[in-house]
Amino acid sequence: MNSYDVAVIGSGPGGYVAAIRCAQLGMKTTIIEKYATLGGTCLNVGCIPSKALLDSSHHYEDAVKHFEEHGIDIPGDIKVNLEKMIARKQSVVDQTVGGIDFLMNKNKIDVYRGVGSFKDATHITITGEETIDIEAKNTIIATGSKPSNLPFINLDKDRIITSTEALKLKEIPKHLIVIGGGVIGLELGQVYRRLGSEVTVIEYMDRIIPTMDAGLSKELNKVLKKAKFNIAVSHKVKSVERKGDEIIVKADNKKGEEIEFKGDYCLVSVGRKPYTDGLNADAAGVKITDRGQIEVNDHLQTTAKNIYAIGDVVKGAMLAHKAEEEGVFVAETIAGQKPHIDYNLIPGVVYTWPEVASVGKTEEQLKEAGVEYKAGSFPMRALGRSRASMDLDGFVKILADKKTDEILGVHMIGARAADMIAEAVVAMEFRASAEDVSRMSHAHPTFTEAIKEAALAATDDRSLHM
Repeated sequence: MNSYDVAVIGSGPGGYVAAIRCAQLGMKTTIIEKYATLGGTCLNVGCIPSKALLDSSHHYEDAVKHFEEHGIDIPGDIKVNLEKMIARKQSVVDQTVGGIDFLMNKNKIDVYRGVGSFKDATHITITGEETIDIEAKNTIIATGSKPSNLPFINLDKDRIITSTEALKLKEIPKHLIVIGGGVIGLELGQVYRRLGSEVTVIEYMDRIIPTMDAGLSKELNKVLKKAKFNIAVSHKVKSVERKGDEIIVKADNKKGEEIEFKGDYCLVSVGRKPYTDGLNADAAGVKITDRGQIEVNDHLQTTAKNIYAIGDVVKGAMLAHKAEEEGVFVAETIAGQKPHIDYNLIPGVVYTWPEVASVGKTEEQLKEAGVEYKAGSFPMRALGRSRASMDLDGFVKILADKKTDEILGVHMIGARAADMIAEAVVAMEFRASAEDVSRMSHAHPTFTEAIKEAALAATDDRSLHM
């Protein structure tokens, strides 16, 4: 029987990063993955393929709508080759997951293909093409999540689909109904809206991206409606029925009136839930909560002292980069170090265009906590860089403590917001004030000048270009 210092179950961003860090710290490490490819949901059917399709569809939309204005004339009709677009997406995925194989080899991490199931706290049975047992002094559970569903919806994975199927459709929907106005639904909705689909988003809450700052939701709602999205908030879906190639969705609006939506595809995007099937957690003394999450303490240690859990199977935001931070945290904890994660400073991003990004507290959270704060905003359309690229939508908003001026939250929507939010994270990690950021030189012309201008507005209401 092979014996290891650390066994990692699950090879998504949390799992493979945890394995690499364990190996770097000198521990004999193995990773167990039930699927044929490494990388988990994120690399195979999540973050990476969805961004590939977002980029391809963005190029198409630019060609159709903006090239002529830029002085680029293309003779003939511009057409979508969906098959080729999906194939390019898959090649990006293949290259990326192949890179994980390389990293496992480079770091001398043994890879087992199969389902990892606990025999006890130190022994794992791996069931794949053959069944073998291994011994592990420590184990990290990183089995991720899977799409959630509503109990009355029958996912046929043909026309009533999850994000996984939406990434490999054979045709462009005529009318795509998206149930759920969160990150995944809006991103994939934008892909197909750009390609010509009518898109209707049905959201239970009173606004889209309901977990983010209300100002971001309002601005993104405006942008999407300008792109001819149909958005129905405060609607409770109560039935989804397929009749041939037609999907009929019935929902009650906030007045209690029944509204009927008809389309040819329905994307069910109502969140994700932890995936722990097949772990046999009880045998190892690992407790799973009523919400399906693995119970952990502040060290991400489960109820079995030598077993840890990270990523989507534990509490907190289901984000790949959060899982990565937790993977490093656990590896260093096992090695006897004293790592730290500030969950307040893990950014969230929506990769629509314009992109939406946020870190720290929202205005709603600060008000609820009774924190006195000041806010400074700056519109992207006031930037020379935005006018040059024709990316005029959006703004940057900085929230700072009214007395100390320490930055408490940064919320932005605009071109390259996903990249720009890192500046806010750095500033907040070092507990910078709004004035600190306002006094830093930002290259001109850049989108990040909006951060400096918002900081100036928060410091003393003195934006230079507004």
